[in-house]
Amino acid sequence: MDDSTMTESGTEKTPDALSVERIGQAMSRMRIMIGRRVVGRVALQNVAPDLDISHIDVLDVIKRVERDSEVTVGTIAERMRIDPSRASRVVADMVERGVLRREASQADARRIVVVLTPLGLKLLEEIRAVKLAAVAEIVADWPQADIETFSRLFETFIGGFEALYVQREKKLQDGGSSG
Repeated sequence: MDDSTMTESGTEKTPDALSVERIGQAMSRMRIMIGRRVVGRVALQNVAPDLDISHIDVLDVIKRVERDSEVTVGTIAERMRIDPSRASRVVADMVERGVLRREASQADARRIVVVLTPLGLKLLEEIRAVKLAAVAEIVADWPQADIETFSRLFETFIGGFEALYVQREKKLQDGGSSG
């Protein structure tokens, strides 16, 4: 990823240091808010107060992975970067609480996959509703044009952040070579 962009005249243009610093500081504040898991905690209170906040991470993994493939305990462990035995215990707890269900794979009946139950689906929908309500409240007094611009730019920023992460992970997997 290049740290600079080109101007119309072809000269290199670097981002304004003050603006980059402001973005970095805002990211730190956002990380703290996300770390407090406000959205997840409210959703749990509304739907399943006996669940642990870490269960939301499992739901998120399942939601993301199941679009493309079946989800196993191994998949959950890999995506959450936890030990497979820990993932197995968390999944077992969530099955016991009625949030997840284990069933035979449609692709290979010897393999067991993890799927959401109606309670798990309801919890995911509540998380989404709480998150969207918070965003709507935050931008309620913004001009519509600002909301549209921010949504587009924020999506672009997060996409760039994800791409940077993937690029760095790939470099680490390739032995840290700097090409």
